[in-house]
Amino acid sequence: MAPPVTERGLKSVVWQKIKATVFDDCKKEGEWKILLLDEFTTKLLASCCKMTDLLAEGITVVENIYKNREPVRQMKALYFISPTSKSVDCFLRDFGGKSENKYKAAYIYFTDFCPDSLFNKIKASCSKSVRRCKEINISFIPLESQVYTLDVPDAFYYCYSPDPSNGNGKDTIMEAMAEQIVTVCATLDENPGVRYKSKPLDNASKLAQLVEKKLENYYKIDEKSLIKGKTHSQLIIIDRGFDPVSTVVHELTFQAMAYDLLPIENDTYKYKTDGKEKEAILEEDDDLWVKIRHRHIAVVLEEIPKLMKEISSTKKATEGKTSLSALTQLMKKMPHFRKQITKQVVHLNLAEDCMNKFKPNIEKLCKTEQDLALGTDAEGQKVKDARRVLLPVLLSKNHDNYDKIRAILLYIFSINGTTEENLDRLIQNVKIENESDMIRNWSYLGVPIVPPSQQGKPSRKDRSAEETFQLSRWTPFIKDILEDAIDNRLDSKEWPYCSQCPAVWNGSGAVSARQKPRTNYLEDRKNGSKLIVFVIGGITYSEMRCAYEVSQAHKSCEVIIGSTHILTPRKLLDDIKMLNKPKDKVSFTKDE
Repeated sequence: MAPPVTERGLKSVVWQKIKATVFDDCKKEGEWKILLLDEFTTKLLASCCKMTDLLAEGITVVENIYKNREPVRQMKALYFISPTSKSVDCFLRDFGGKSENKYKAAYIYFTDFCPDSLFNKIKASCSKSVRRCKEINISFIPLESQVYTLDVPDAFYYCYSPDPSNGNGKDTIMEAMAEQIVTVCATLDENPGVRYKSKPLDNASKLAQLVEKKLENYYKIDEKSLIKGKTHSQLIIIDRGFDPVSTVVHELTFQAMAYDLLPIENDTYKYKTDGKEKEAILEEDDDLWVKIRHRHIAVVLEEIPKLMKEISSTKKATEGKTSLSALTQLMKKMPHFRKQITKQVVHLNLAEDCMNKFKPNIEKLCKTEQDLALGTDAEGQKVKDARRVLLPVLLSKNHDNYDKIRAILLYIFSINGTTEENLDRLIQNVKIENESDMIRNWSYLGVPIVPPSQQGKPSRKDRSAEETFQLSRWTPFIKDILEDAIDNRLDSKEWPYCSQCPAVWNGSGAVSARQKPRTNYLEDRKNGSKLIVFVIGGITYSEMRCAYEVSQAHKSCEVIIGSTHILTPRKLLDDIKMLNKPKDKVSFTKDE
């Protein structure tokens, strides 16, 4: 069985599987190999291991399969690649040409199922040189310990574009996503009951049916697997339009706020300290980042200076002693102190940069956004006139067009759609005619824009008793869904199962009076259920946070959340604007 995800992290689970199925499979004592990767496998390995891990596995050089390389004929090459024509053609340039082979022999490992056409191409060209050719079934990126991505941002365009000529592209991408989701389940050693949100669009339903069929085939063919029936886990598939509010509202927890307000690219944060430009990677190897990323910015700003004081007081306490043993201890601890202080300086800079953006403009905006999102003000009084709440934001010169569009969208979401006349007036007042598709195109996601919807808005859990900051009262919809799924309260008409007889679900870990309750937390985790979630069209950092919070609250169930890609509000609005454009005008940027 795969280890519990929160005990070791999804990244660790993936690395252990790659280690066992790829490196251990072709390892020979004292033999070094060259590793060749394509674009996807480069990201995959970067997400779950370091160069030192690869060195320990006998890898001496890592090369890009697409680039021209000098031959190293005395060494064997390990190809870890996606089963695509592009990657296979690059391999055949190394081994299948008329000239001499580039390497002594080849070990090929595909991320997932390799089509017969590509396999036969390899077989016909260079079968004598190939020592191994295997499929390892890991076709997703473990982004965080409980978050995965399929790295297919173009799925957003194909799934939601109204252009009928994209039909074939959509079918292809749906098939590919289903294959990838099956590899998530297989890596976790799960054969889950598959459920989906039935309305307003049919993307979730189509994808769920495909996944169900492919899961059945996978476990039928996989002889090594002990899993034949359904396991005690659930996979829930949802269309992005299920919660438009969480994608545009300003979020004030640390990670979500930083990625929304600052130009963080590839998880790299650039900052200045002592007049020098520096870079820091925001990753889970940084314990402090893991500890504070989901906390409110107000808490973070209090916490980091406290930690810095603690370190300096520990250091001073040690410095006061002049004995040889005390000095030895201090010498040992110095790199540790330096490392800790560096991390804290990074996060203090990050928090201050967030506040420099927040204080002048965003703070006032947040009150308006929260009132519109919840339909009530901070005192719990119902908002009677949403338009009156919105107008000061539209009239202000301090907000850019993106922020005004986000506020207009929250207003439209709050009243469940508006009239064409009202929308035209709002667009003209703010002079955003060129950006109006950022608002109108939400209708392709099944979100009411024009005309107003006759159906009532879905009811929300009452969280008024929960302690929260006034500017952070909104709770992403996904949290309600996760809690209801774990407690078995999802309406089966709204959330139907694909399979005829899903396994008994006991996500909440409730036990009968005659059963002996488990007391050991890790034991509980090992025997607990997994709730795997997939959102078509991107997830937000606030939704990722909810997966961790719900897992913490329900110790017997782990939530693993994933999507086609990760969203930030600005990136999403740009993608929405392009939905009604022809595909040759759209550029797809992948998460690095």
